[in-house]
Amino acid sequence: MTNEEFKRTLWDAADKLRGSVAAAQYKYPVLGLVFLKYVSDMYDAQSEVIRQRIADPRSDYYIEDEATRKENEDAFARDKTFYDLDNVFWIPPDAHFSVLLAQATAPDLAQRLDKAMAAIEAENPRLKGVLYREFSRLELEPGKLGELMGLIARLKFDAHKHDSRDVFGEVYEYFLGQFALKEGARAGEFYTPKSVVNLLVEILAPFKGTIYDPACGSGGMFVQSARFKDAHQAQLKKKGDLAIHGQELMAATRRLCLMNLAVHGLDGDLGQSYGDTFANDQHKTLRADYVLANPPFNISDWGGDKLQDDPRWVYGIPPKGNANFAWLQHMLARLSARGRAGIVLANGSMSSQQSGEGEIRRAMVQADVVECMVALPGQLFSNTQIPACLWFLSKDKAAGGNGKVDRRGQILFIDARKAASGRISRTQIEFTDEDLQRVAQAYHRWRGSDFSDGGEYADVPGFCYSASLADVEKHGFVLTPGRYVGAQAEEDDDEAFNDKMERLTAQLAEQMAKGAELDAVIREKLGALGYGV
Repeated sequence: MTNEEFKRTLWDAADKLRGSVAAAQYKYPVLGLVFLKYVSDMYDAQSEVIRQRIADPRSDYYIEDEATRKENEDAFARDKTFYDLDNVFWIPPDAHFSVLLAQATAPDLAQRLDKAMAAIEAENPRLKGVLYREFSRLELEPGKLGELMGLIARLKFDAHKHDSRDVFGEVYEYFLGQFALKEGARAGEFYTPKSVVNLLVEILAPFKGTIYDPACGSGGMFVQSARFKDAHQAQLKKKGDLAIHGQELMAATRRLCLMNLAVHGLDGDLGQSYGDTFANDQHKTLRADYVLANPPFNISDWGGDKLQDDPRWVYGIPPKGNANFAWLQHMLARLSARGRAGIVLANGSMSSQQSGEGEIRRAMVQADVVECMVALPGQLFSNTQIPACLWFLSKDKAAGGNGKVDRRGQILFIDARKAASGRISRTQIEFTDEDLQRVAQAYHRWRGSDFSDGGEYADVPGFCYSASLADVEKHGFVLTPGRYVGAQAEEDDDEAFNDKMERLTAQLAEQMAKGAELDAVIREKLGALGYGV
C-alpha cells in the first residue's frame, strides 16, 4: 500500500466508529486493532524465518534429515523461545488477528478482543499495562466492531519494510490531524510532524548518552533518534547507545508511546506513571545529554502559581499565564554538563516582552546557554497555524566533545521559513531530505561537529548568520532570525527593464481577460439557477 492508501484505510476505519464513540477516544480502539494486526503479521513473518533456518545448512538450527525437519517444523514455529531471541512479540494462538477476524460476527467479539490483548500482555512483559483493553466498554451497534476489523485486515505490514518505520507515529500524527480538522482540538495538543522531528534530530545529532523528552507524546522523538544513531554508526566507525527517558501527561498517550517503543525494540523509562512534568516530575535527578521536545505551546494552566520558588527557575520566574519559559528552564535544569537541547516553541517566545519573559530571555543569552535559533516555515503542522521556531540550548559551547569550533559568546541564527520544498497537501508542507541537510549542515559546519560534511561555515544572506552576544544585545535580546540574517541576495537579472515591463504587462492583461471570462460563466450559471446578477 502507498502511504496515502494506508492513511485512507485508517480513516475509513475511524469513520466506522463516528457517531458511536467520542472523537477524542475512537483513535485508541482503532490503534489497538492496528497494533494487533501489526504484531500478528510480524509473528507470521518470524514463523517463516524459523522454518527457513531449520532448512538452512548455515544455520545453528539446521536439521539435515528432511523427514525429521518436516516433523519438527510446526513445533519449532510454535516455540516462544525462537521469537524472544529475535525480539519478536509472541502471539498466543487465540489472540492472533486472523483468528479473531474469523469470529468477527460473534456477539461477544469485544470481550474476546479484550481477552486477546490481556493474553498478549501476559506473554510479553514489555507490553504489561500498555495495550488497549476496553473494547467491551465501547457503545457500538451490533456488527460494527467486526466491520472495523475487516477494514484493518486490509493493512499489510511487511516485516522488512515496516520494522524500522515509525508506524504508530505516522498513524498517530495522521489521526490527530484528521480529528482536529473534523472535531476541533485543544490548543497546543498535536503530534510533531515527522519532518520537524527529523530536523530536530539532524541538528541535535543524538548518538551516545541519555536522551530525554519531558512531553514525549507517542515517542516519535525517541524512534527517530534511534534511527539517527543506527544510521551514523558506520560513518563514525563506533557504536552508538541511547538511554531513553521521558514523561507524558496523558495516560492513553503514554501507553501509545510504550507500545511504539516496544514495536521498535526500544526500552525506555517513562517514569512510574503519567503525570504533569512541572508538578510531578518523574526524573528529578536526571541529567541528560540530549533533550528533544515539542511541549504544548503557550499553555496558561500549567500550575505556575504553585511553583514560584522552584529551583528550576535559574533565569527568572516564568509567568503564570504562559509555560514557554518554564519549559525552556526545565529542560536546561535536566541537561548534563555537556548536554544540549532542541525544543519546538511558538514564535512569540523569541521576542515576547510581557510578564518578564524578555528578562528571562536576556538572562539566558547572557549566560551563553542559547546556541542556535531556527525560524520554521508556516504550514508545517496539520492542525495549528501558530508559527513555530526551534530553540537549541547548550551547556558547553567551547571546542571539545560537542564540536571542534569554540562558539562561546556566539549564537547561530537560521531562517528556514523558505527552506521546506516538499508538499504533503494543499495546506501542509514538509522538509525534504535535501532541505533537512541544508539546514542541519549549516549548524554542523558552524560547530565543527563530527556530523559535518567537512565544508567551511559561512554566513549566507537571508539564510544563516553567526551573531555575537553584543549583536544580540543591540537587538534588545530578541532572537528572531530574520533580524540577523538580512535579505537574501538578489539573483542577477539580465532582462532589460522595458522588456520586463512589457512582458509583465502582457501577462497581467492575459490574466485579466481570463478573469472576465470566468465572471461571465459564473453570471450565466447563476442566472440559470434563477439568481439575479
